Amino acid sequence: MTALETNAAPADGAAEAPEGRPRRKQVLLAAPRGYCAGVDRAVETVEKALEHYGAPVYVRKEIVHNKHVVEVLSRRGAVFVDETDEVPEGSRLVFSAHGVSPAVREAAAARSLQTLDATCPLVTKVHREAVRFARDGYSILLVGHEGHEEVEGTAGEAPDHVTLVDGPDSVDAVEVPDPSKVVWLSQTTLSVDETMDTVRRLREKFPQLADPPSDDICYATQNRQVAVKKVAARAELVIVVGSANSSNSVRLVEVALQNGATSSYRVDSAAELRDEWFDGVDVVGVTSGASVPEILVDDVLASLAERGYGEPEEVRTATEDLVFSLPRELRTNLGLTPTGGSGRGGAASSSCSTS
Repeated sequence: MTALETNAAPADGAAEAPEGRPRRKQVLLAAPRGYCAGVDRAVETVEKALEHYGAPVYVRKEIVHNKHVVEVLSRRGAVFVDETDEVPEGSRLVFSAHGVSPAVREAAAARSLQTLDATCPLVTKVHREAVRFARDGYSILLVGHEGHEEVEGTAGEAPDHVTLVDGPDSVDAVEVPDPSKVVWLSQTTLSVDETMDTVRRLREKFPQLADPPSDDICYATQNRQVAVKKVAARAELVIVVGSANSSNSVRLVEVALQNGATSSYRVDSAAELRDEWFDGVDVVGVTSGASVPEILVDDVLASLAERGYGEPEEVRTATEDLVFSLPRELRTNLGLTPTGGSGRGGAASSSCSTS
């Protein structure tokens, strides 16, 4: 089952209402959830580019890791490619929110591509940290998942200095030339708890391990994990809306299971919900990854209502109001102010969600 990501058996023996009293079926809706500022900026970059320049606009990799968003933008004229050599020379190319390495930028320049950089500013911050620590002669231990686009982009900034550490179990194999000059950085979309466990193991092996100047894990990733922890403490089942290649969505399933939920499933849309998941379940939690438009959550809530679950109770642990401006080149072409952007960020809306 492609929608299923759980390592726990479905709930059995859930508490039943006393005889003659109807069961109260609840929905706990996590907040924050859905779009973060970096995703909002990236999606709007493609939308504005299509409006201003016309189709086609090429995008390297998926602009964000969400199937619905990619499909909607494709219908509007975005063409998603894996590498720059698939883009006709002189065409317009958008770099995805996950960032790219200097080698990719050089390949784009060699083809005279007109690039728009939609890299999340928080990912760019990690890139700059990698460059600075490499310049200062540090070995960089990059905590992240092998093959993830963000990891490839960050590692590409200083390939001779970066060693990937893919979870706590990989720490024992890590070697560095000078244990007194080593620093850790991380992929921005990881589980906070697992990352800290990995760092703890690294520090046991390298007592002089330096910390990054600021927390690398994205504020939105952390906020969504904190919210789902609170939901999971009360819910028997947690539904996470998000695509399979979305690291932060997959992590939300893991966090839910580790913090009280009996079962948790990731779905791309309401169409993937299974009736058997809800057998005997009175309290369902719902959240979504940072690249998920709210319309997909609304569809899940509608499906739960059809199953007899009541009006959602919002479980809020933070309020997000961060907004990132559009890429400089696009702002200039659109005649916007230096901080110009839509300010649509957050879970509430996205033009992708209404198409």
